[in-house]
Amino acid sequence: MNSKAGISRRAFVKSASGLIIAFSLTDSAVAPQLLGAPQGAPATNRKAAQLDAWLRVQPDGIVRVFTGKVDVGNGLQTAFSQIVAEELDLTPERIVVVMGDTSVTPDQGGTSASSSIAQGARPLRNAAATAKTLLLQLAAHQFGTSTDELQVRSGVISVKGEPSKSVSYGDLAGSMNSSGALKVSGNAGGINVEGVGKPKDPSTYTVVGKPLLRADLSAKILGQFQYVTDVRVDGMLHARVIRPASVGAKLIHVDGDSVKHIPGYVKTVVKNDFVGVVAENEWAAVRSAKALKVTWSAPIQAFPDQKDLYDHLRSATPKASRETLKRGDPIGGLAKAAKRIEARYDFPFQSHSPMDPGCAVADVHMDGLTTVWSGGQKPHYLQKGYAELLGVPLEKVRVIWVEDAGSYGRPGYEDTGADAVLLSQAVGRPVRVQWARSDMTAWGRKGPAVSFDVIAGLDEKGGVTTVQFTSRAFSAAQIHFLPQTAGNYLASQLIGMPITGGSDEFIVWGNRAVDYEFENLQAVAHVVAGFHDGGPSPLGTTHMRDPNGPATTFAVESFMDELATILQADPIQFRFKYMTDARARAVLTAAAEKASWDSRPSPRKNPGTQEVVAGRGVALGIRNGTYIGTVAEVEVERRTGAVRVTRLVCAHDCGLIINPQSLRGTIAGNLVQSMSRTLKEEVLFDRNNVTNVDWKTYPVARWSDVPTEVDILLLNHPEIEPTGAGEPASRPTPAAIANAIFDATGVRLRQVPFTPVRVKAALSNA
Repeated sequence: MNSKAGISRRAFVKSASGLIIAFSLTDSAVAPQLLGAPQGAPATNRKAAQLDAWLRVQPDGIVRVFTGKVDVGNGLQTAFSQIVAEELDLTPERIVVVMGDTSVTPDQGGTSASSSIAQGARPLRNAAATAKTLLLQLAAHQFGTSTDELQVRSGVISVKGEPSKSVSYGDLAGSMNSSGALKVSGNAGGINVEGVGKPKDPSTYTVVGKPLLRADLSAKILGQFQYVTDVRVDGMLHARVIRPASVGAKLIHVDGDSVKHIPGYVKTVVKNDFVGVVAENEWAAVRSAKALKVTWSAPIQAFPDQKDLYDHLRSATPKASRETLKRGDPIGGLAKAAKRIEARYDFPFQSHSPMDPGCAVADVHMDGLTTVWSGGQKPHYLQKGYAELLGVPLEKVRVIWVEDAGSYGRPGYEDTGADAVLLSQAVGRPVRVQWARSDMTAWGRKGPAVSFDVIAGLDEKGGVTTVQFTSRAFSAAQIHFLPQTAGNYLASQLIGMPITGGSDEFIVWGNRAVDYEFENLQAVAHVVAGFHDGGPSPLGTTHMRDPNGPATTFAVESFMDELATILQADPIQFRFKYMTDARARAVLTAAAEKASWDSRPSPRKNPGTQEVVAGRGVALGIRNGTYIGTVAEVEVERRTGAVRVTRLVCAHDCGLIINPQSLRGTIAGNLVQSMSRTLKEEVLFDRNNVTNVDWKTYPVARWSDVPTEVDILLLNHPEIEPTGAGEPASRPTPAAIANAIFDATGVRLRQVPFTPVRVKAALSNA
């Protein structure tokens, strides 16, 4: 599809889902869902017991697979094709994966928490194994033999020793009855199905585990891939939304006449504090948004001064508190301690800052029938939220996932879709909404700021007997990460709906970081109310990649290094003293060996008067059963405070590896993005606005910042179910870099990001 050429809605659906022609050959009941009204609910989990809700064999032997998970750039499409191909004895090229269309895919909760393989692989593996068993039974009946006498090669079943007796999957597909073939358990993200087919033993795999090239890469490299920005439907208009001038500002007046002279201008839509302009083409929409005269009320001072952010976190009365873990007698342990060690760590607000700022298309009809094309990670939850926003039954809304420019949490794609829904409803035509960079960075949801206070008690022999760990954070679910309620969207809040679905998300010791085995431990988590908590805010917080994981691990793993330094111990050997988990020890050992780790205390002795000093640091991360050991090597320029990461070594254990090539790419992306968050990224604000809203003022890592060496070690455990790789490698990076800077300079940095100004100040004050 040419991004400049319009196509019909029917043609787009056909090209996006690839289902209409193929399935009409075997089940005409599917066609009305695809060609006519959105049919979100009927094709979800109410039909999950049917095999064809998960996969379908076409007469040409191609197998179409349906999943509610979506591929946000981690190679999920390729991995799923390998899993299904393995069970069906096919090549992955004969598997077509259909993702995130609420009309035809099961509701699996979308993609989040690095769970797409962990949760999405099992039902597809079981469904494929069941499909193969049913096909073998049909072939056995046809040939008058038992299934034990049959063999399968490339989708062709034959009688052993009698190759003339053969039949293809495609020839048998029309005879296969898939109704009730599967038993369903769980729901949404945890849904699973099982049938008569028994999946293969991992020791026999020939397709799973192969380093296949990702199916989407060629088109992306050649500039041919179709993103959500390329969606075009008949009669589509273009729109921009004008945000309030500052947090808490109320709309006073809109001068619609100020844009009527612009060629292509169609309409200004105003509803409470929501303002949008709609035009015949994108340039007219851009010009209209810039020219529209809008008057807002005076700004309120809802935010503290930037310099007071962490003091605010530590002094504000928490809205909620929880003791997340208590072991032994931490109060008594501290009272008896021969020595107390205390440290404070701070992590800032951060923006998702994806390469593309977000786009969505919505087509809302007068009768409520609605189709939304969105890059949001959770299409079925969006279906619920948009249905509530429109006040229509769920089955009237269809959400079709089309890839946007990467998504890790909730960058704002869900909010872009809500903008499009409201504007399409207002004008009665399909509307495409494209956010600008400033929209995303200023008003997109933020990863929350966090502060940590840690106290340790040492005995007379230098052993750590007690740790008290206190976190104070804005909730990572103030704007809930599940976009299933109408009040969840920025547009909804601007039209006057209260925020709904938000919750207090506590930082749990041992969940967001490693649970070191200290005899006495107390972990307390406080949630502080967000700024302008009840309404639309540029500092509204939600999930960002590995929510609170990098921040918490930064505090814990930096503190472990501080303790090791005080006790003159090698940082890795010190960690081993307080852990027994064999897999955790294995990733640290593997990373250390690859990095040629020299066992010694930090910091490096006698750096002398060199202008540029080098050091190494280590950190451990554990996330939902995935283990990561990271070693960072850095160079620090003393005069300027500039830090360059020269090498990253990451040992990664996520259980069974489906595709090592895609996995390496995912880990590399984690490492570079988390390095960017460590060295550069921080949301800046004044008393009523976010102030850094472009690439210059909110910088991210560039190609020149990528380390010269990135070594990734994959520790495969075929006997363990996959435990996820989309986020875990982000977790240890900030601490590993901080510990490396300390090793190089002897100066401890406790506030992210490690900008040259901040590093230079720390060196000057040392």
